[in-house]
Amino acid sequence: DLATALNDRGQVRYLRVEFAAAVQDFTAAIECQPGFEVPYYNRGLVRYRLGDFDEAMEDFRKVLELNPQFEDAALSLKQAILDKEEKQKRSY
Repeated sequence: DLATALNDRGQVRYLRVEFAAAVQDFTAAIECQPGFEVPYYNRGLVRYRLGDFDEAMEDFRKVLELNPQFEDAALSLKQAILDKEEKQKRSY
């Protein structure tokens, strides 16, 4: 379906280091199918990699709201929280 295709294209763009385009695709997939947790997770990964920890954590929390058994999202959320705290300690 369209949401899966958009998510897949976002994955390709992510691997090509086309982060802005990947985020657009993941967001479009979410808009097509708001209950599909995978594009939230993928968008969270991109946001995390860009250092946008608050937005990444928001996406990971949404994944866990939709699917509490999504272990990678739980691990990614914990890591984003730790990295945000570390960034704040270093105040940069």
